[in-house]
Amino acid sequence: MTPPVIGVIGLFVLLGLIALRVPVAIAMGLVGICGGVILNGWLSLGFILGSQPFVTSSSYSLSVIPLFVMMGAFASRAGLSAALYQALHNLIGHWRGGLASATIGACAIFGSVCGSSLATAATMARVAIPEMTEIGYDRRLTSGALAAGGTLGILIPPSIIMVIYALLTEQSIGRMFLAGMIPGILAAVLYMTANYIIVRLNPSRAPRIPRAGLGERLNAFRQMAPILGLFLVVMGGIYLGFFSPTEAAGVGAFGAIVLAALRKELTWDVARDALIETAGTTGMLFMILIGTSVLQFFIETSTLPRVVVDWINLLGLPPIGVIVMILVIYVILGCFLDSLSMMLITLPIVFPMVTALGYDPIWFGVLVVSVVEIGLITPPLGMNLFVIAGSVDDLRFETVARGVLPFLLADFVRVALLVAVPALSLALPKLLM
Repeated sequence: MTPPVIGVIGLFVLLGLIALRVPVAIAMGLVGICGGVILNGWLSLGFILGSQPFVTSSSYSLSVIPLFVMMGAFASRAGLSAALYQALHNLIGHWRGGLASATIGACAIFGSVCGSSLATAATMARVAIPEMTEIGYDRRLTSGALAAGGTLGILIPPSIIMVIYALLTEQSIGRMFLAGMIPGILAAVLYMTANYIIVRLNPSRAPRIPRAGLGERLNAFRQMAPILGLFLVVMGGIYLGFFSPTEAAGVGAFGAIVLAALRKELTWDVARDALIETAGTTGMLFMILIGTSVLQFFIETSTLPRVVVDWINLLGLPPIGVIVMILVIYVILGCFLDSLSMMLITLPIVFPMVTALGYDPIWFGVLVVSVVEIGLITPPLGMNLFVIAGSVDDLRFETVARGVLPFLLADFVRVALLVAVPALSLALPKLLM
């Protein structure tokens, strides 16, 4: 068999292992090791295994990951999600469908500090769904808005998956964060628009509630101030040159701890649980990155990326046609793979192809993160759907899956806009950096 054929077989074996619920890091490592032995022999693979794990895990740039994870862990336990939801509840809850829009807005703001879609969805589910159900909101609308809003944590910076993309493709983390700002806000606006259309077509799905008093609305701004302040300190410090992204992550983690203390939520149990979560999540991400580096060695030596580029050139597609084809493949994979696995498996193949076509890596990174985000709410394996269904008693997975469909249409509109108007992603990086 030729090396490219071995590379293709290796990818199918990898997908099979993941389908059998083998941990992603182990599956990538096994395929990379076996494929590396077949193509290059034991000596070459021994050199890679002896050096690559250390080179990957010892990079200073990776220190940003545990710090941002820690910031999200303490923010989740400081009661900030409940405060944000209540604040937006007081501001816009009286609108038709206002509580669903408040949930989306709270997810957007909380996700900007948390950096994790799954954590955002799980945290907000326990806060928003019981109250919206009690008021009489349709469960499909409630769970669909929450599932969609939870994905904003992956796009609005600081985002862990953006950090990983930047590190794997050797791009600036600061530029990636800036590039995600407008698309993230656009996503929130489109989700709220979808919610508005739903309740206009069927008002019974979202009963109105009385408007909050002036005092409650003023208090809402006070409740949002701490988390907005933390976001501005972290992001503003990066772009004003006060500190690097890694230093900003440290400042953010310390700020989240201070907020937890000021809200009198910083107990020994909270600190222990947050640190255990930080260590577990960081260890998982580092193992995945090490597995990716071994797999990438196998994929590169199989010459599969070059063969794929040559095959696409033979099709005679225009550059934008290639991008559309890649995005369609991502959407299909998102039905079966989790977001991080999908990105790590495909980047060694598609990234060289995209850069060879002359596209901006930062723009493509925002597209990848956006489509990966769609995978989080795409049945049958959308992770946010499972998280929300598992976080609330008597909430069926089918209900969440049906409720999220209108918001998926909003996602496709957003991706089309990002493809058609690259300035939506690139304007801020060009202006500020």
